Amino acid sequence: GVTTLHLDALAETFIRDHGAEPGFLGMYDFPNSLCMSPNAQVVHGIPNSTPLVDGDIISIDCGALKNGFYGDHAYTFEVGEVAPEVKKLLDITKASLYVGIREFKIGNRVGDVGYAIQKFTDGVVRELVGHGLGRKMHEDPEMPNYGKRGRGKKFVEGMVVAIEPMINMGTHRIQQLKDGWTILTADGKPSAHFEHDVALVNGKPELLSTFKYI
Repeated sequence: GVTTLHLDALAETFIRDHGAEPGFLGMYDFPNSLCMSPNAQVVHGIPNSTPLVDGDIISIDCGALKNGFYGDHAYTFEVGEVAPEVKKLLDITKASLYVGIREFKIGNRVGDVGYAIQKFTDGVVRELVGHGLGRKMHEDPEMPNYGKRGRGKKFVEGMVVAIEPMINMGTHRIQQLKDGWTILTADGKPSAHFEHDVALVNGKPELLSTFKYI
């Protein structure tokens, strides 16, 4: 029954009340603080006045800038009771995030993370990737959710990345709406998105974000 615009306003207030700035608002001219992507929207959905209804899923991607550094985080929520196959999609996508995080360690490369996610599940979106994170929202290296072992940039101590698998229930193919932002699945089936920020500390992945409040 709530609108994504209402949730967006709550988020902006919360971010500012805690001494931070919305990371997405105005970035590349994005009009809001949250990317709100329901159902068949993969990412970059623009908040609007359409109420959420029972059975929806909604991927919420939030960025914030505090003390000179960016945080970037996503979770796909269930609205009321969702279909069992949709719940399974969410569970698999969330699990794939941790499968990828385990490969973010000294001795591995970008391709090792992508390979692990791609091996774990079908429906991996190819055109959209995770990224390095720090004083800028998007830094090197790009972090695809598919790839080959031993390929790509080598991980080094102190590196921080956003790992964010986007998994479609059907085809991995996507399309973009005319608004220039919203990404949809090509077949109209649901998509899920989960994201953590991870630092390489003492050679191992350390989470900088958490789902424990959800």
